[in-house]
Amino acid sequence: MKYLYRLYQLFIFFPLFLVATILTAIVTVVGSFLGNGHFWGYYPGRIWSWITIRLLFLPVKVEGREYLVKGQSYVFVANHQGAFDIFLIYGFLNRNFKWMMKKALRKVPFVGIACVYAHHIFVDKGGPQAIRKSYDEARKILCEGMSLTVFPEGARTFTGHMGVFRRGAFMLADDLQLPVCPITINGSFNVMPRMKDWHWVEWHPLRLTIHKPISPIGSGRENIDYLKDESYKAVMNGLDINYQGFVKNPDQ
Repeated sequence: MKYLYRLYQLFIFFPLFLVATILTAIVTVVGSFLGNGHFWGYYPGRIWSWITIRLLFLPVKVEGREYLVKGQSYVFVANHQGAFDIFLIYGFLNRNFKWMMKKALRKVPFVGIACVYAHHIFVDKGGPQAIRKSYDEARKILCEGMSLTVFPEGARTFTGHMGVFRRGAFMLADDLQLPVCPITINGSFNVMPRMKDWHWVEWHPLRLTIHKPISPIGSGRENIDYLKDESYKAVMNGLDINYQGFVKNPDQ
């Protein structure tokens, strides 16, 4: 069965995925250039992500959508298990948002240019001024009523376990007094861990757990630490037992 699945990926999935990626990029760029960037910057990517997971026959379970209030902006924070985190969140969160992502992703063919026109935010760590500019862009997006999705670990795991959460996303939430919504991803590490980028996709169920949003308790350092610590606990508690517990990530 494993080899049949790989033959399917080689001769059916990969060609369809390539075509879908190119078409999604073109639609996103043209739509965002001519029309509403918030609409065209989200829905083509959402459909692309949904189709990608469905073409691979990966079962998806989503829990906790009832916690999200219509019209409310959130700072979504999630653990970063693997490449399929993107498809899972984009395709199944059912919430219009912008990504905060590494600057290097701008160079990914088709995807990078689509993300530029979709107004996703590239984090440039080239110095204090560049970092400040990235966070100013994120602040502007949130002020426009959009939500933001961040991987506060800043890097994918090597083990399936969580590393540390950086403070940036929680500083933004504190600055604008927005709730933080923790998300736990399960299964993405089993589907394609970072050690096997561009290898075969392994069949494994995916689960997206949306936790109850955490509201600010004030402002400043105490609130930032509170949002970060409570989010970390929520995400950690939602992990499968095999991946619970802190493991240092040398890439952080």
